[in-house]
Amino acid sequence: MSHPHDAGKRTVWYRSQFSSWMIAVGVVLAIALVVIAAIDAPYRTVSLVLLLAAAAFLVTGGIKVTVSSHGVTVASALVPFLRRRIPIERIVHASARWTRPLEVGGWGYRWKPGLSAVSLREGDALWLELVRGTHFVITVDDAQTAAELVNQHLPGAGEGR
Repeated sequence: MSHPHDAGKRTVWYRSQFSSWMIAVGVVLAIALVVIAAIDAPYRTVSLVLLLAAAAFLVTGGIKVTVSSHGVTVASALVPFLRRRIPIERIVHASARWTRPLEVGGWGYRWKPGLSAVSLREGDALWLELVRGTHFVITVDDAQTAAELVNQHLPGAGEGR
């Protein structure tokens, strides 16, 4: 039973997750490519194009995950406007379980038929079953709390679901 003072309150779960090796690779690669571009004119164009690889490591090496009554959002910690939002209406069920990167296609932002993931490490992960029969997975600490909150916000959750 909710308390009258709780009427305007919203529960939000928030976590950040970082992969130190992905960030380190991104930084070292970026520095090396900029140095090569600066000192070796014949490789300048190639080096600058390869900076996209360094950027990919940096953009996906740290994430911020938010769960609210609106749904789940996972955003890059470095470039927050790069995000994936899953509205609560598109989620059928949420669960948490130990997940290995190879189970979801590797490290970083992954896609394979029926499954998308943001995987930074082996460990606790939030698994979202979506209405179209696919899954979205985010490796993040305390995924069980996130899953419980998602399930509380699902349409029909207060009806004995």
